[in-house]
Amino acid sequence: MEPVEPDVMDPENDFIDLRDVEKVFDVRRRTGLLRREKQQVRAVDGITFRVARGEMVGYIGPNGAGKSTTIKMLTGILTPTGGRLRVAGIDPSRERTRLAHRIGVVFGQRTTLWWDLPLRDSYRLMHRMYRIPDARYRENLDRCVELLDLGALLDVPVRQLSLGQRMRGDIAAALLHDPEVLYLDEPTIGLDVVSKAKVRGFLRDLNAERSTTVLLTTHDLTDIEQLCKRVMVIDHGRLMYDGALGGLHEVGASERTLVVDLERELPPIELEGSRVVRVEGPRQWLAFPASSSAAPLVARIAAEYPLVDLSVREPDIEAVIARMYGEARGEPAER
Repeated sequence: MEPVEPDVMDPENDFIDLRDVEKVFDVRRRTGLLRREKQQVRAVDGITFRVARGEMVGYIGPNGAGKSTTIKMLTGILTPTGGRLRVAGIDPSRERTRLAHRIGVVFGQRTTLWWDLPLRDSYRLMHRMYRIPDARYRENLDRCVELLDLGALLDVPVRQLSLGQRMRGDIAAALLHDPEVLYLDEPTIGLDVVSKAKVRGFLRDLNAERSTTVLLTTHDLTDIEQLCKRVMVIDHGRLMYDGALGGLHEVGASERTLVVDLERELPPIELEGSRVVRVEGPRQWLAFPASSSAAPLVARIAAEYPLVDLSVREPDIEAVIARMYGEARGEPAER
């Protein structure tokens, strides 16, 4: 599958701008008992995309696809091997300190908090590091504590927090200095259902109220579905898709499912544009293209069969993306 070029945006509003960005690592791999050979690993391979100020964009892909490497280049932790990269007009690798005051970062597997200090003390240190005005610091901290339910955790050392508690603490830390862009790498890892809902609601409100630009990488695709209108799919360092979330279903050739309950057990329903994928007694499951309307199919079934009830199930986005990866690697699609 060929990479999809992003739509052209207004340059004045392009907050994040990557053009043909590459990152190549030199690694040494054992090729014999006493011999190691240097090889190049292309973690990011010619990625081009733009993100406008105030957008919330999902950046998804399998492990090793290049997501975290992209985030690290956007923050200045890594320097691109090739291409051009700008965030708010700043080259991250050359002006990392200047950029740090305008961005917030949360890495799900690594904390930015001080391990042996209580949350409260970590936040005070950030207050000084970022030179946040006192009134603004108190306002931001109070808001984060309330919405992320951190009140009972402020005096607990970070090392004593659960993964989910620490994640909420990290999200608050990333927002104390009012960043213009927030990079979230697996922000809901380790969170229970209630905590995930709180974090998603918090991020949604943050984006709506302050127009904070958010780039979100996650394996929990519910995060993407509930927060992002635009999604980018990366695999083997290449951008496979960039567009609306709904458009994934067309690119991935996904299918919706019509679950039909009949008055009695009958042979599989045969109608053009659909296929029976499962039959259990009087209930039948019919698959049809996600890009098609269910109305004509429902009308024909109602007219020709003793219908009792029916429902439409939307395609599973995880299955859609898995199919995209399989097609890109030449693997047969599963049905």
